[in-house]
Amino acid sequence: MSSTSTIRGPGYIKQAWYKWKSFRLPWRRQFLVGADLAGNTFWEFRDAINAGRWRRIVKYTKASPHYADVKISPQWHGWLRYTREQAPTIQEQQYEVSRQANMKQLAAKADERWNSVPSFLDSPNRGQPAPAIGVSDSKPDPPPANGEDMKSAVGDQQEVAEAVQDAKKEPKKGRQENPWKRQRQGMAGEDWQPQSWSPGAAQRR
Repeated sequence: MSSTSTIRGPGYIKQAWYKWKSFRLPWRRQFLVGADLAGNTFWEFRDAINAGRWRRIVKYTKASPHYADVKISPQWHGWLRYTREQAPTIQEQQYEVSRQANMKQLAAKADERWNSVPSFLDSPNRGQPAPAIGVSDSKPDPPPANGEDMKSAVGDQQEVAEAVQDAKKEPKKGRQENPWKRQRQGMAGEDWQPQSWSPGAAQRR
């Protein structure tokens, strides 16, 4: 919650002065409508150039060092832009300030609860749950074979080795002729080459 000095309204003397300036006396050109909690005053006057239309302006407090540092509440912005007919009261402005302070506190508590929950996006040095390690989908190794199975496996390997050696000793057969080559002798195939041609004398008609 913000301090009471931030949302405290004007004193009794300033309220009396606001009340006096708000009277729409005939000789006055500008009438005070209200003020915000920062001391900025909002005025209304009749514009004689634009067919007597009522104009709304704001006068910043002298405590503001620069115009860019002045902050106008949304309630007074609505009144200045003619989207709000009635000017906001001091009680309404105080309630809005307290509401924003409560919302900030609730948002800070929600952020704390959210940050306290471990997440996989956090760095490893934080409270991140440890990932599963050692999980594998591979099948377990078969149990060791007995003596007879080992002998049969050795015998099979010897037979395969002998068959490979016999295949190496056999003489290589000659290259077989392509059976499709004989079929292609009477037609244009892959080996066909165009013959040279020389033009002759053209016959006269």
